[in-house]
Amino acid sequence: MGKQNIALITGVTGQDGSYLAELLLEKGYDVHGIIRRSSVDYRERIAHLEGKPHFHLHYADMGDSMSIVGVIAEVRPTEIYNLAAQSHVQVSFDSPEFTADVDAVGVLRIIEAVRKLGMIQTCKIYQASTSELYGKVEEVPQNENTPFHPFSPYAVAKLYGFWIMKEYRDAYGMFCCNGILFNHESERRGETFVTRKITLAAARIAQGLQDKLYLGNLDSLRDWGYAKDYVECMWLILQAKKPEDFVIATGVQHSVREFAQLAFHYAGIELKWEGKEENEKGICVSGPENLIGKVLIEVSPDFYRPTDVVNLWGDPTKAKAKLGWDPNKTTFEELVKIMVDHDMAKVASEGAAAKVRMNLAEYLEKGIVK
Repeated sequence: MGKQNIALITGVTGQDGSYLAELLLEKGYDVHGIIRRSSVDYRERIAHLEGKPHFHLHYADMGDSMSIVGVIAEVRPTEIYNLAAQSHVQVSFDSPEFTADVDAVGVLRIIEAVRKLGMIQTCKIYQASTSELYGKVEEVPQNENTPFHPFSPYAVAKLYGFWIMKEYRDAYGMFCCNGILFNHESERRGETFVTRKITLAAARIAQGLQDKLYLGNLDSLRDWGYAKDYVECMWLILQAKKPEDFVIATGVQHSVREFAQLAFHYAGIELKWEGKEENEKGICVSGPENLIGKVLIEVSPDFYRPTDVVNLWGDPTKAKAKLGWDPNKTTFEELVKIMVDHDMAKVASEGAAAKVRMNLAEYLEKGIVK
């Protein structure tokens, strides 16, 4: 019988962490996840995994070295996937110090713990890096050799994480790898991220529960992929014979405007665009009769970033050639449809539940139900 693979995932409650945990459990791993203590339940993405015999959760925090050392010493993982981060670019402008502590120094806490615990030869480490490192891009598309030009506190913090991984790889011979992930979305994406904000708004507007969607720069170009496909590449990176860094992307680029157009299409609404820049509007030309002619999307300067990244486009050639990874398993159109279908059902169920609550309150008030 072969040696048991043991994975430790930070950020296990997030979009990527939940998909990765599922993948590794399917592959026979013993999977351990790090969670923070909270009085609010934030574990819905992994609720279906809790109670499985090979899935375990541990309390720790990326800002607490002692807790990180304690979990790694107890679990003795063969693979660590560091996915935990303050990952919202806009929020990093409001909370730059917290972002630096988690996204930069947090990486150091993980790899230094592995080194100090004498696990250099037995533990491989994956760091979730980001296309935001390219920032004010210096070439299109971007690959592993493209110069970095971070353009937000989030990107600057992630750049430290990227370089400290390379330094420990070179200095100590550790199996440390960076996956430079371009935008990856899914029906599990956080609701404050622009793609999920769009698909939820499209569903709510289509079902009469929201009037309008406000967005920032509609011209921003992104390389959007499906998170469920991307976690497979994370795993493949740690199965390689030697530690290397890889771009994880689809190689296909679309604008925020295109994403919104397609999302509303799958929600049964067709849009036309009028105006430019801050005055641009998305107007309904086909769909529910009560929406035709109405402005459904407007641009709000409130969503502009102090420094904005406008042209991200990844080149996954190396990952395809060296890892055999397929970056186009799920197309852009399929991704948007998956998200919209999920959110149409979610909004419908929430609407039905709200009606039940309202009816129950009315019955109680009238004394019909006691």
